[in-house]
Amino acid sequence: MAVRHIITFPDARLRSVATPVTVFDEALEQLVTDLLDTLRAAPGIGITAPHIGVPQRVVVLELSAEDGVRAYINPQIVWASAELIRHPEGSVSMPGVSEEVERPARVRVRYQDLSGAEHVEEAEGLRAVCHQHEIDQLDGVFWTQRLSRLKRERVIKRYEKARGATRG
Repeated sequence: MAVRHIITFPDARLRSVATPVTVFDEALEQLVTDLLDTLRAAPGIGITAPHIGVPQRVVVLELSAEDGVRAYINPQIVWASAELIRHPEGSVSMPGVSEEVERPARVRVRYQDLSGAEHVEEAEGLRAVCHQHEIDQLDGVFWTQRLSRLKRERVIKRYEKARGATRG
């Protein structure tokens, strides 16, 4: 168990496409444990391996204590609803700022578990938003890229201001 260093915006590694996991072993289990520890320390509700500098397609979500921790290996969205919802989003790599993003309200995600077995999950609401947000990250799409240019510039300015205040 270890809290890992989180890469912060605008690090170029946050725009890199993660590679698929091909080996399902103890090292993968340790990575998931480290991601969970790092997520809780951040704090946040979702994290990917690229957030800690590991370019693999691994996501850990912990939306609530009741729902528990879920790990998704090589997740991909195989269907998305035409219906859209708006939800505030942020990132452990850009702490202190958030903005509403519009995304499909429901998705179907195909993924593997820690043993490599394939699963399909239907999600709606917050879980659907989180899946899309984290899978975007695995594809090298940082959440601010889903904003209009004006909103993106405002979010970046707020982040830079907040970041400057914590350094000073």
